[in-house]
Amino acid sequence: MFLCCFNRFIDKYPDFRYIVFSADYDKTEEAFMTEKTVSLATQAYDKIKENILNLTYPPGMPLTEALLTSELGMSRSPVRAAIQMLQTEGLIVSDYYKSMTVREITEKDINELYQIRELLEGAAFRLIFTSGRNEEYSYRLEEKIVRMFAASADTYQWEIADTAMHMEIISIFENERINKIYENNLCELIRIGQYSVRNGMLISKTNENLRKMIEYMRKGDAEQAFAILKADHFEIGRDSALKAESIGHAR
Repeated sequence: MFLCCFNRFIDKYPDFRYIVFSADYDKTEEAFMTEKTVSLATQAYDKIKENILNLTYPPGMPLTEALLTSELGMSRSPVRAAIQMLQTEGLIVSDYYKSMTVREITEKDINELYQIRELLEGAAFRLIFTSGRNEEYSYRLEEKIVRMFAASADTYQWEIADTAMHMEIISIFENERINKIYENNLCELIRIGQYSVRNGMLISKTNENLRKMIEYMRKGDAEQAFAILKADHFEIGRDSALKAESIGHAR
């Protein structure tokens, strides 16, 4: 009965059908365009961030919307949204005149991050051995090191794998606050790590030394195992990164 009445109503007022379905179509189209813009903004964010982390856009590099839209092949709207997200994260900074640059890495940044790493990972290593979990962690770390070997030809991917190895070390604490310290500094750890690799820290040598570290862990030799980590990742790594910072950028 209702359907018959409705059909007669539509026959009498045909424009009503257009109004109803046109309105629904407009809403659907608007939702689609919004979703598309969000998706493009995410794509722009991911690509710009990757270029910052892999030093394609090195610290201190000036950035403009025009440059980024040209390189990404996108309109200004998603690129502008991506820039705002990266400014919130601190990877892109603006001066008084609203000129944008990739955030610099300073000597202070390098020294502070390496100090944090040595303090936390040194304590983590001691806990791994005193808790009797050195054999377990030797296999857990070996899994990460295998990935480092596989990524040896790509500095950026190797550094991501290396950072994952360091985060595995501190996982022994089972402490969310400590995890947050690393997560909050993840971008800087990756950028500074590439400074190290590009200015004296040899990937092949580091990989081999980490393999030896695993052997010492399985032997229960905490002193020798940590000595390798300290020499390779804290001393050589820090000194190489500082060398890069002193010449202004990683080559």
